[in-house]
Parts: sequence; C-alpha cells; structure tokens
Amino acid sequence: MKIWILLLSLFLLKCNTDITKDFKLSVIKKSKKFIPSDTLKFILTNKKNHIIDSIVYHLDGKKISENQPLNNKKLGIYNIKASVYVSRNKLEYIQKISIVSPSKPRLYSYIIVNEFPHDKTAYTQGLEFYKDTLYESTGLRGKSSLRKVDFISGEIYNQVALDKVYFGEGITILNDKLYQLTWQGNMGLQYRTDQLKVERSFAYQDSKEGWGLCNDGKRMFKSDGSHQIWILDAETQKEIDKIQVMTDKNAIKKINELEWVEGKIYANTYQFNKEVGIIIDPNNGRVDGVIDFSGLKSKVEQVSNLDVLNGIAYHPKRKTFFVTGKNWSKLFEVKIKLKE
Repeated sequence: MKIWILLLSLFLLKCNTDITKDFKLSVIKKSKKFIPSDTLKFILTNKKNHIIDSIVYHLDGKKISENQPLNNKKLGIYNIKASVYVSRNKLEYIQKISIVSPSKPRLYSYIIVNEFPHDKTAYTQGLEFYKDTLYESTGLRGKSSLRKVDFISGEIYNQVALDKVYFGEGITILNDKLYQLTWQGNMGLQYRTDQLKVERSFAYQDSKEGWGLCNDGKRMFKSDGSHQIWILDAETQKEIDKIQVMTDKNAIKKINELEWVEGKIYANTYQFNKEVGIIIDPNNGRVDGVIDFSGLKSKVEQVSNLDVLNGIAYHPKRKTFFVTGKNWSKLFEVKIKLKE
C-alpha cells in the first residue's frame, strides 16, 4: 500500500511539473522597454488548453490587466507576475521589464575656474560646503576620517578618525547636523558640526550599503552602489521611498557621491578610468544630463595610489562646483556647461 502511495505522489509531482511548462508569460514588445506614457501589453500562452480557474497579474505588487496603461509610473526595472490557478494548483510566471526615460540625457562638459591644493593621502568619499567651510569624508578601513577644511589653502581645521572597522562614505548636512555613511557597516553616524562629535548612529533598512548622501532641506537621498537612490526621513533616517536611476536605454549602476543643486541630484558614478558625473531628476529617476569630467585626473600628481574621480560639492554663493578624487592632489572649482 505504501509503495502505491509513493508512486501516486511521484506521478502527481510529475504532472504538476509538466503543467508548469504548458504556460508562458510573454511581453508583446520584444525589447521589454517602455516609457511612462506607454501601455503595457503581454500575453499568457496556454499551450495545451488547460482549464484555468483564474489568473491574476501584478506589476510591482499591484494588480494589472493584459493591456495596462503605465500612467506615468516612475522609471525603473519591474517584474510582471502572473499567478495562474489550475486544478487547485497555483503556478507563477515572471517577466522583467524596464520603464526608461522618454528622452536622451543632455551632454555637459566643464570649465576650470580655480585649482586648489588637496591632501593626496585623502581617499575622498564625500564633500559638502557648510557656512563657507568644506567638510570632507575619507574612506579605507583604518584610515577613514571626517574633516573640516579650508578649501582655498587645503589646511585641515579639524579631523576625527572613524573606528577602524568602518569605511567612511558620503556626507550631508541638514539642520546643523552632519550625517556620514559607512560603506558595509550597515550604519550611519550623526555629528555636531561644530566639534565633529558623534551624537547617534542610525541603521540602514533595505539598502545594502552606504555610498553617497545629499538632502533637499526636507528629505535625504542615499545611494548604495546600485541603480537605486533611497529617500530617507530627515529626522529618523528611515527609508521611506526610492527612485531608480534610468536613461532612455538602461539603468545606471554604481551611483556614488551625491549633491543636491536647485532641484536636481548631481552624482559621481564609480566607473574605473572614466571621469563621469550625471544629473538626476529626483521625482522619477530620469538622467537629465551626463557630465564629461575627462582630463581632470591627468592634471593632478600621478601618485601610485591615484584612484577615480569622487567628491562633488556645490558652493551656493560662488555658484560653482568643487570636484576631486581619491588621492588627488588638487581640488578643482568648475562651472558645468552644455557640451558643444
């Protein structure tokens, strides 16, 4: 009797396995790329005409139909999920789609306004101006620090070291408090700006790492090395929303140091041997511009540990940007212009 039960169970398992292969979820558009004004069209193929009890479709956790207007949904990478109920079995099928920008990013270049000395031992991770003083975060375990710097002379007014277990990352200043991320420590730090004294720490939630940080005066924006930027509550630093950074073609990964300037997020991207910045619309994740910073790295001292461009800060009174890199001997004051 036990043998028959075992054989029947194996038979039913085989039937269920075979049934899963009889359905296929297909997106009508071969590229699987859409813009926010498109209608999403897809089809579930029932190869052997099984009697279906019901089908439910979801996009990003919300129910949709086979012809679903995207209704200006935020840009990003999403899953269409079909839940098919057949003979009391629930089968699930997933297709990945991208909602991309309807327009190409504009191309920008730069004009050097000034060159200032910069500590070439600083593995720069974050830059921020506050009351005409430059604050800088540096990385590497055992060498990470937070500094107050005279941007003209390069003199370090004050410096505190992070615990050796932490790798310092991006910073931002909001309501007279400075916030600094750590890379893989799953933790950020809040400081008093006058004495660089740690007041409290805060934990990350769904974001995996800490890379860049900026704020719009009400909210914080945090990058984690992916194509996502997380929106944080200013008081608690809890992750309350996110955007996905997209061009008209694909997602832009390795979003690094961030700076908020006149309603846009300016960001470094961690690209080896490429000096590139991007301009992001924080409302939908659209890449509005790409900044070609090539040539800057060749103007600094070519030390053995010279690394990539990283660090971008905006000086509101001078209306210029300040950029540098990891172990760069210079801090560049630049104006960004449309590329000719």
